[in-house]
Formats: sequence, C-alpha cells, structure tokens
Amino acid sequence: MKISEAARASGLSTHTIRYYEASGMLPGVLRGTDGHRQFSPENVDWLALLASLRDTGMPLKTMRHFAGLYRKGDVTVQDRKDILFAHDTYLQGQQVKLTACRALLEHKLERYNDLLGATS
Repeated sequence: MKISEAARASGLSTHTIRYYEASGMLPGVLRGTDGHRQFSPENVDWLALLASLRDTGMPLKTMRHFAGLYRKGDVTVQDRKDILFAHDTYLQGQQVKLTACRALLEHKLERYNDLLGATS
C-alpha cells in the first residue's frame, strides 16, 4: 500500500510516517521499482504501535531503542517485553493521577452547578 493509505490506516500523517522511517523506528519498509514506499500490513501494525506508544507518552528515544531491539531479532524479546512492561507501569500510574484529577474537576463542576442553581 502507498504512504497515503498507510496514513489513513494508522491515523498518522505522512510526515510522521516518514519521520518514523527515517529515524529507524519503522522497520522493513520496501520500495517499489518507482522508488515509492510500499507498506505491508506488518508496517501498518508497527505504525499503530508507534502511534499508541507516542500518544501514551513514551519518549522517542525509548521508541527508537525498542525498534532497534526488534531489528536484532528474537534474542531481544525479553528486553522488548521489559520496555513495554515499564511503560504499562507508567501508564497505570498516570491513570491513577488522571482519575484523581477527574474526581477533583467533577467536584468543582458540581460546586459551580450548585452556585449557579442558587443564583438562577
């Protein structure tokens, strides 16, 4: 598939896809005889993973490291698992913080509703 199709399938911009490829985070993108990138379903799966990792706050440096480990093959499976486990632990902590922040906001909104209801 072409880069525009990969962009639609992954939800990323073509600029971001080019960046991920150029920085070594997107392994195995082949080029057709015309020189254009040809994205496989596996490439799109990688793009979806990269988008998710980035959206959830994984640093680009860690993403590059993860992709580098992937290129080294199955001997790095445990290292890759460790990276994802650490990120999952980070996300769990973020979820706790977000839940507490949301509860505070809901409390404030209720208070404002009470104040507005009393003056309306």
